[in-house]
Amino acid sequence: MHAVALSGLSASSDATRNRRQIAIWLLACCALVFSMVVLGGVTRLTGSGLSMVEWEPISGVLPPRDDAAWEAEFARYRESPEYRKVNVGMTLTEFKTIFWFEYAHRLLGRALGLVFILPLLYFWLRGKIERSLVPKLVLVFIIGGLQGLLGWYMVKSGLIDNPHVSQYRLAAHLMVAIAVYGYMLWIALGLLGHPRVPAAASTAVERGALKRLALFVTFLILLTVLSGAFVAGLKAGLAYNTFPKMGDAWIPAGLLALDPLYRNFFENIVTVQFQHRLLATLVLLSVLLFWFLARRQAFSPWARFGSHLLLAMTLLQVGLGIVTLLLYVPIPLAAAHQANALLLFTVALFANHTWRTA
Repeated sequence: MHAVALSGLSASSDATRNRRQIAIWLLACCALVFSMVVLGGVTRLTGSGLSMVEWEPISGVLPPRDDAAWEAEFARYRESPEYRKVNVGMTLTEFKTIFWFEYAHRLLGRALGLVFILPLLYFWLRGKIERSLVPKLVLVFIIGGLQGLLGWYMVKSGLIDNPHVSQYRLAAHLMVAIAVYGYMLWIALGLLGHPRVPAAASTAVERGALKRLALFVTFLILLTVLSGAFVAGLKAGLAYNTFPKMGDAWIPAGLLALDPLYRNFFENIVTVQFQHRLLATLVLLSVLLFWFLARRQAFSPWARFGSHLLLAMTLLQVGLGIVTLLLYVPIPLAAAHQANALLLFTVALFANHTWRTA
């Protein structure tokens, strides 16, 4: 009996250790996806995204290594619409600057693929992955691979005639990255768990209402991020650099100027910026309501921490957005605003996870 008990305890300990190792690996992958999103934003802000006009998944790992290779790469770029319509007269030195941003972004994507697939194979072959977890991790790998194809599909939209990436493809590329990031983070949080602290007395109705509100806040954050992708794709942040009004009006002229009506929400610079402001305001109000209701309930310390952190990150994000707008979208602030959007989503997922078990 004693030997059987020890065997069961050892198996439980091994399972816990395996779960923790897999969670740490997934969190490392999340960190790389986060870096990819931030670097992708900087690449877009610096006008570097169309500098590499070919997609070479294998041979493209190595950059140009001598003057002849650089000249050949630059010659290909000079045939692109961006060079002919935007950067005509650019020197090779200037080209190298934008090339390195896009090259680093693509190289980081390849590194992320290796960091995911190699440990996945190791854990799988060693029998460390629970059966229920296998399809989830395979799904992450498949979507991650498709994300690379989607990235090239996005870039191609700026290589045909108009030297600007489609805002629709940009938004799709960003949201798939966030979906993969969020899915891996949620799996990792479930594997790690957190100390179970008994919650003080509260009704099931109160707990259920706060959990639903946390989900609604997360949905609003994602919708606002999606709106921000259209702001970025249309460079709508360079219009109406005033706050809280847009110019001299609360509701600017030309809000619904395009026909049919739906196009305004995706193609009208005025509407796209207006809806982003409106969504950001709704996020702030919803988070304030969530925080106010949560602090009145004596739930676990982890749940309280999640609600406080969510409010702090929301206030920071709103502040970054306003300052970025007022200063005509300087690259460091714009990159910080995008990075903090993903951090805010991260905190929202953490808050949802803690309130789920509060």
